[in-house]
Amino acid sequence: MIDVIRILAALLALGGALFTLAAAIGVLRLPDLYTRMHAASKAGSVATGMVMIALALVAASTGEALRALAAVLFFLLTAPISAHLLARAAYATGTRLWPDSVLDEMPQQPTGLRRIKLPPEPSGPPADRPSEGSVKP
Repeated sequence: MIDVIRILAALLALGGALFTLAAAIGVLRLPDLYTRMHAASKAGSVATGMVMIALALVAASTGEALRALAAVLFFLLTAPISAHLLARAAYATGTRLWPDSVLDEMPQQPTGLRRIKLPPEPSGPPADRPSEGSVKP
């Protein structure tokens, strides 16, 4: 029975590594912030869960197994929420969608989310602009 548990733990760890690889490839290859964040949060959550469950299966004590399962629960509760909040913040600051995106549903939502107007970048020759270390009298 112990061998079956170890084989199952090894398969879960391998599956977690494959999901981690998929998340990394998604972060590198997908076109914009929102799709990259989706890949990282979804595949990353599954990967972490699989590795932590594998750890719980081979843990030497019940306390270690419970801590690993608590980590799975904590990660599954916090990762999607934090990714959602980061995406909303990126949208509010004006991060653009990929040009080939089909639909932008945020303007239709009456959530009170408004875009933040950033100040324009200074223009003109560099001599007209103060340097970072200068102090105005």
